[in-house]
Amino acid sequence: MRKKCLNMVYELARENESICFIGSDLGFRTLEEFQRDMPGRFFMEGISEANVVGMAAGLALDGRVVYANTIATFFTRRALDQIVIDLCQHKVRVRLIGNGGGLVYAPLGSTHLAIEDIALMRCLPNMTVVCPCDEKEMERFMPQSVDWPGPIYIRLAKGFDPVVSREDLAFAIGRGIPFREGGDALIVTTGVTLQQALAAAQELEAEGLAAGILHLPTVKPLDVEMLLDLSARARIVVTVEEHTLMGGLGGAVAEAFADNGLPRRLVRLGIPDIFPDFYGTQLEVMGRLGIDARGIREAVIRNLD
Repeated sequence: MRKKCLNMVYELARENESICFIGSDLGFRTLEEFQRDMPGRFFMEGISEANVVGMAAGLALDGRVVYANTIATFFTRRALDQIVIDLCQHKVRVRLIGNGGGLVYAPLGSTHLAIEDIALMRCLPNMTVVCPCDEKEMERFMPQSVDWPGPIYIRLAKGFDPVVSREDLAFAIGRGIPFREGGDALIVTTGVTLQQALAAAQELEAEGLAAGILHLPTVKPLDVEMLLDLSARARIVVTVEEHTLMGGLGGAVAEAFADNGLPRRLVRLGIPDIFPDFYGTQLEVMGRLGIDARGIREAVIRNLD
């Protein structure tokens, strides 16, 4: 997913001279074609995230569309003040590409785990939050990011995730994507939790339970209309996110239910109020936290009793 996203920045920049790229401590030879072909629009600022955001804002105020890339925690924690003041208050066209959303960097520990990034970004006025599920969904999203008004936070997974998105289900910023129908439960996902939800729904089907799936790659603005419509048809709603339970997808869904008076049993699966300090891969940690296929299946069965 990361490689697809950055390659598309290059392809979009070849077609649109207003597009610039700013990197912060990128890997060797990353986007070397961009640097070679468009050196006047390629900048490498090193480990200085606040400066990257400020520079991106200045270029955007000069009419550029800026794609900036670094590790997700380094943007959302270290440069939060600059994101608020320089990007959101001015509603500039800067796209923050956050590497390693969620538990991607699990072996590196809590310093690199972006488990609160959605909450931090979705509470900011004028900020849009997009969490694609795989590289193909990223491919459908990126062209739409060019002309979108205001800043966007793009939450990247690690790459090489199974491709489960479908070309026949059109992607549009701010719109949900219904993947499965089912009246026993509605599983609501964002990012790579879609892969786990699809596996869980198949297991539930084998046990005689019909689980629908609503994928919300855009967490802000949330597709409240589709969410309420599909939720009203299900016995329970289960949200699944690779993120803290406070302020993320589950919180956004709970707010939508409360604001619109929808009485529905809501189960939120995610990361509790902890720093996950046990060692393992991304999928291993997701399993320990109950946000894998097995955890989703068990949550649905447990809450349908």
